[in-house]
Amino acid sequence: MNKKILISLATVLLLTGCGTATLKNGEKVVAKMDGKKITAESLYNELKKQGGATILTNMIDDYVVNKEIKTDEDAKSSAESQLKSYKDSYESYGMDFNAALANAGYKSEDAFKEVLILDYKKKVATENYVKEKVTDDDINEYYKEKIFGDIEAKHILISPNTKDDMTDEEKEKAEKAAKKEAEKIIKKLDDGENFEKLAKKYSDDKGTASNGGKLTVTYGSVVDEFWEGCTSLKDGEYSKQPVKSEYGYHIIYRIKQKAKPKLSKVKEDIIDAIVEERINNDSTLQTKALVALRKKYNLKIEDSSLKKSYNSSVKSALASSSEASTTENSSN
Repeated sequence: MNKKILISLATVLLLTGCGTATLKNGEKVVAKMDGKKITAESLYNELKKQGGATILTNMIDDYVVNKEIKTDEDAKSSAESQLKSYKDSYESYGMDFNAALANAGYKSEDAFKEVLILDYKKKVATENYVKEKVTDDDINEYYKEKIFGDIEAKHILISPNTKDDMTDEEKEKAEKAAKKEAEKIIKKLDDGENFEKLAKKYSDDKGTASNGGKLTVTYGSVVDEFWEGCTSLKDGEYSKQPVKSEYGYHIIYRIKQKAKPKLSKVKEDIIDAIVEERINNDSTLQTKALVALRKKYNLKIEDSSLKKSYNSSVKSALASSSEASTTENSSN
């Protein structure tokens, strides 16, 4: 939002109702000099060209979003958390946060917090918009392909002893050494040594090593390689080859997999996951959600030039967001 334009436009609207000088045709004079008088009407028309449609859209969205979404504790908590994060960031660089707020056009932290609350509400409005479009087929497909019973497992992690200042050759040598050590541990298992004792002795995952490498694995909570390593084993089996991931080399022992939860118990979680997935993959959705809300409240822009600018800005926002999403997805 261009704060300077917003403040200027607000001033114009205020002046049109104040006791300013008036021309014979009824127009209010906001400034004058030798040979020239600037009216509120001419200033208003100029401001329309310099971001009037954006300001109008922000005013509309403030209204419809506040009508749709209440300012609850979640909204306040989110705003407080973001505000603290901004303050901490500025202070860590020795910068004056309040001065930065003033330069951005905010009178106080509370004023900035209101903007953060509004951003949160826009996020919720977008989620609600996407949620309405999730079908039973979408839910059933997600349940079939991405919902699994938790797996109880044990693992031993051997991480390569690499450092940032190493050469590529040195890093490759460390990778080979880690893999070789993992293969030696698998040989010890083949010879009948106890998995949990080996985990306590060798595993670089200090969070599980003391417990014999035990952990419960849920789909999506671990890297794909680890999950695939678990699902490729039968209960009571361990990896015959080290499983490589970004963390190093894993030796996995699968204890057992729990039954898949019933759809009724995970349906809401599935919907939330689908909504999050779609929002992350389509940056046009907030624009679409807000456009839908404006239509719901029967938006009609009476000023023809503002209407033209508004339609153009919506079209441009959708096109640029869609292009950005396509570029991002193709690069992943």
